[in-house]
Amino acid sequence: MDDSPLQVLSVPTAPYPDQRPGTSGLRKKVYVFQSNRDYLQNFIQSVLSSIDLRDRQGSTLIVGGDGRYFNRVAIEVIVQMAAANGVGRVIIGQNGIMSTPAVSCVIRKMKAIGGILLTASHNPGGPNGDFGIKFNISNGGPAPEAITNKIFQLSRTIEEYAICPELRVDLATLGKQTFDLENKFKPFTVEIVDPVESYANMLRNIFDFAALKEMLSGHNHIKIRLDAMHGVMGPYLKRMLCEELGCPANSVINCVPLEDFGGQHPDPNLTYAAELVASMRSGQYDFGAAFDGDGDRNMILGKHGFFVNPSDSVAVIAANIFCIPYFQHTGVRGFARSMPTSGALDNVAKATKIQLYETPTGWKFFGNLMDAGKLSLCGEESFGTGSDHIREKDGLWAVLAWLSILATRQQSVEEIVTEHWQTYGRNFFTRYDYEEVDILLAVEMMEDLEAMMSDKAFTGQSFSMDEKTYKVERADNFEYNDPVDGSISRHQGLRIIFSDGSRVIFRLSGTGSSGATIRLYVDSYENDARKIFQDSQVMLAPLVNLALKLSMLQERTGRSGPTVIT
Repeated sequence: MDDSPLQVLSVPTAPYPDQRPGTSGLRKKVYVFQSNRDYLQNFIQSVLSSIDLRDRQGSTLIVGGDGRYFNRVAIEVIVQMAAANGVGRVIIGQNGIMSTPAVSCVIRKMKAIGGILLTASHNPGGPNGDFGIKFNISNGGPAPEAITNKIFQLSRTIEEYAICPELRVDLATLGKQTFDLENKFKPFTVEIVDPVESYANMLRNIFDFAALKEMLSGHNHIKIRLDAMHGVMGPYLKRMLCEELGCPANSVINCVPLEDFGGQHPDPNLTYAAELVASMRSGQYDFGAAFDGDGDRNMILGKHGFFVNPSDSVAVIAANIFCIPYFQHTGVRGFARSMPTSGALDNVAKATKIQLYETPTGWKFFGNLMDAGKLSLCGEESFGTGSDHIREKDGLWAVLAWLSILATRQQSVEEIVTEHWQTYGRNFFTRYDYEEVDILLAVEMMEDLEAMMSDKAFTGQSFSMDEKTYKVERADNFEYNDPVDGSISRHQGLRIIFSDGSRVIFRLSGTGSSGATIRLYVDSYENDARKIFQDSQVMLAPLVNLALKLSMLQERTGRSGPTVIT
């Protein structure tokens, strides 16, 4: 056996112009990584080079993924390049599997320099699907814009990358593997860890597991149905819900992580989690939830398929926050939501006199507030909910939060939500996604819409639609001044706010891998007890029609309707 040190090489390369990370990292079709020479290596080198050399030397890096196609290939390259770039230790989830919330947890626990997450979240997988790479910093959260901009600039000027091509890692065997590299005084270490245990320990310290176990497996236990959608959450649900909290094995479905998610779209919404929705509508389960590919998003359902809008979900958790032992100890520092998310959380913040922050879309903005001790609970309309226990949204945390509320209040999901509406009023909310729109058409539409909104005559104008009249009170392109570091994030979404508090919002999303996604958000508050139980799409129809008329979205994009309605 050859025990000589492994060779470290510097390989010449040429830059690519399209490696700008979005709010959720770099996402492309798998074939982009496979067919473009050194495409993966260039981006990984740019990520590693964004870390100061003095900080990088001997540091710890966490690597985990959602198990999608190309994960294992990418992990091998990342390990080879981390070793060549001076990282001292890489910690990897067994078989390359580790949920995004768990990676955030382990980064913080191990005081790592950061983590590389291999996921395209809720986007499809497989050879014809998407692949993504996201860099999280030492606080466990997504890299802020200053760092992602630095990564992009490095990717545009890269001339070479460092790699140790002969280094091979066994991802299946738990434990440490050490490697001697040429010109390195200390061995390079790879540690393969149980992807569940550190994260599970953290959750045990947040929730009352004894109370949850009694509700889920005691004498009068409720029946639940949780769908991992063949993403990363399967091992977590089996270990924590079935083995630890006593749920029957058939309480969790689609729990084997698959490279193509079983040919499905691992997106926890009413469209893509159809199997769960159908089983919930049968009435045999009291509580249901679905998770996305990497485990940070969640959808909550009650008996007979009662749907909890994500904007309502975070508001209900806020209103019942002391059902969670963690907050009984820490107190509540503040609430936050992304700008497109409905104002349901605002109503709770106002009633409880707790500070509310409105941020751009992207969890990194919440992380800044958390690190400054200003924020305890936050959420996004895109099925993301979380707290300051880590610096990522956390699907299983949200499910355990809801189960804690059920255990404390001894009510159904529907009873809890409808009582919430009666107490705080209801924000009717919907989101229309127009996916894979021609990028030039999308940009032109947004530019023309902003020009119309910027006209001084637009503010104060009244529009009638379906026997309702809406008067424009304010129109702008949302801008966020970070109260922690003073940074300014501009062009975060076009907002039209009407005098009755209703809002329509238009955004170009940066998390797709091809074309553009135009998102239309519609939010309208109602506190009339006779109206709060109306169908959301019916109540919002006039406002949706007005938004489509003002933007000419369907005419400008050639689309007769949205791809997905949430």
